[in-house]
Amino acid sequence: MTAPWVELSVEERPGKILFAITDCGSGIDETIVKKMMQPFFSTKEVGRGTGLGLSISKGIIESHQGTLEYDRSSPNTRFVVSLPV
Repeated sequence: MTAPWVELSVEERPGKILFAITDCGSGIDETIVKKMMQPFFSTKEVGRGTGLGLSISKGIIESHQGTLEYDRSSPNTRFVVSLPV
């Protein structure tokens, strides 16, 4: 079994900066991807989370004119934050 890992990368593009957060997961099921940014959506059992983390993060990022997106093209689980410079 391989040890868990998380990777953070930063890339500058014209007018914006991208932060990519990738972990050792094999991605997220498409049925979950469609709902995961909705407030109170959780895959955890009752009492084990509020389902607010991604929706709050998305709101904060958007309030700074940025975006938070799940990268379906990655072989691992990857989210990309884009913010204007």
